[in-house]
Amino acid sequence: MDPAVILSRLEALGTAQNRKVYQRHGVRPPLYGVSYANLGKVQKQIGTDHALARALWSTGNHDARILATQIADPDMMTPTAIDQWARTLDNYVVTDALSALVARTPFARKKMEKWIGAPGEWVASAGWNLVARLAMDDATLPDSYFKPLVAVIEDGIHARKNRVRHAMNQALIAIGVRSKALETVALAAAKRIGTVEVDHGETGCKTPDAAAYIRRTVSRRKTRKAARPSRRR
Repeated sequence: MDPAVILSRLEALGTAQNRKVYQRHGVRPPLYGVSYANLGKVQKQIGTDHALARALWSTGNHDARILATQIADPDMMTPTAIDQWARTLDNYVVTDALSALVARTPFARKKMEKWIGAPGEWVASAGWNLVARLAMDDATLPDSYFKPLVAVIEDGIHARKNRVRHAMNQALIAIGVRSKALETVALAAAKRIGTVEVDHGETGCKTPDAAAYIRRTVSRRKTRKAARPSRRR
């Protein structure tokens, strides 16, 4: 599929209002301001097209890059390509999108371990995003894998860059809701950490209190489990 055709379509779907909203969230031009609903429609029509994804990412356009992460083939992402894409990150919106893609590749764990200590705000944020996704989705990892990461969060969160603090807090929450044992470890760490200050700019976004969020999530899970009808043998 011709990247120029897709770019023209994205441009037609963009709105001035969306551009203003995205820029308040730190997104920089070039961007068209395409809603996620419309991006989803375009993605559904394209399906998976890795060559197109590479071409769209190379444009530097924000909307094109978000779409690229949605249509890329995770099995065709090489470690080198992942690092190349990561080096061009410049806001948390596209960082979150790339993290979601990398989490589906065979290299998620290696990239996470490499990135969490990175000096750059966006690469480090991507690394901690991957911690959260591994905690939520990778059942093959033992709880013992995540306990040292809780210690890293506790020891360093207040000294990290702005959005890295947010990503580390999110990772702590994900670890805390993974299992009962990790819930205890994460809650204790959250108490010692205290309030995590993150500047969300001209938005209404907030960084949640990790301990409160963990408790609410665990409580909701217990309520849903109790409400399920028991199976008769």
